[in-house]
Amino acid sequence: MTTQTQSIPAAAPESEWAGQLQKKVRWGEGLVEASLFAVGFVTIFITLAITIVLGDQALLFFAEPEVTLREFFLTTSWQPKAGQFGIWALVSATLTTSAIAILVALPLGLSAAIYLSEYASPRARGVLKPVLETLAGIPTVVYGYFALLFVSPIVRNMFGGTENVGVYNMLSAGLVMGIMILPLIASMSEDALSAVPNALREAAYAMGATKLEVSAQVLVPAAFSGIGAAVIVGIARAVGETMIVAIASGAGPKFTFNPLDAAETMTGHIARISGGDLPYGTIDYTSLFAIALMLFLLTLVLNLISQWIIAKFREQYE
Repeated sequence: MTTQTQSIPAAAPESEWAGQLQKKVRWGEGLVEASLFAVGFVTIFITLAITIVLGDQALLFFAEPEVTLREFFLTTSWQPKAGQFGIWALVSATLTTSAIAILVALPLGLSAAIYLSEYASPRARGVLKPVLETLAGIPTVVYGYFALLFVSPIVRNMFGGTENVGVYNMLSAGLVMGIMILPLIASMSEDALSAVPNALREAAYAMGATKLEVSAQVLVPAAFSGIGAAVIVGIARAVGETMIVAIASGAGPKFTFNPLDAAETMTGHIARISGGDLPYGTIDYTSLFAIALMLFLLTLVLNLISQWIIAKFREQYE
């Protein structure tokens, strides 16, 4: 009996398989990669374009003989008609209204996020979260008149009437700005809390922790990066808000940190002045770009400070 041996083909070298994989063209992945690159490039290009336009027009403002950097950054009176260009008259109102807004939105938004994430039933969450997010769709001009006609009279009655508080005041504008950014902070914080692994919750409950202790001492620190991102976005939204402060805060630049005073923010001033007929190239026209550039830099600095705080806090829990 003769036996026939069957030859087994030798395995292909690794280089040959690698060559076959490289030769295979994946058009779908190439298209996705090109699309992502284009989106990223457009985002960077838009940011650079905005910076260049603001910087170019702001240089025209600072090139005026009556404008100096010392006066712009170190004085507190903004009256272009009188040759006074102290930006702090506008920055103080911007910081005051934004601080009030964050003081309102952060505790309320974080509390709402904790309730929706840990306490609410699925049915209640399905009803309350869409209702909360509906606030984000209300036009800001509606918020502005709400601040002027509803919140401002309440503030005036609480703090001594018309002789102490005027119709226009930064407190009313800041409170309503806080209501406006509350859904943003609540929604982003709730998403961050929901993303925390259930293993952390179960371990804390196994140690005998209450639901409040788990939420405050385990979940919030674990989700701090997401909560911090929500705060950063809320700050940027508050600093850049226009219509609420233009309607309810006041229409005159004034250096003050008293929330009961009427004062004009940077965005409110830009909205008011740009609404008139400004000749191109005049100092009033170029001053708007200097204010806008200052607003851009202020937002950038606040974001960098917030990210630094988040990074330091994250190191403590790693």
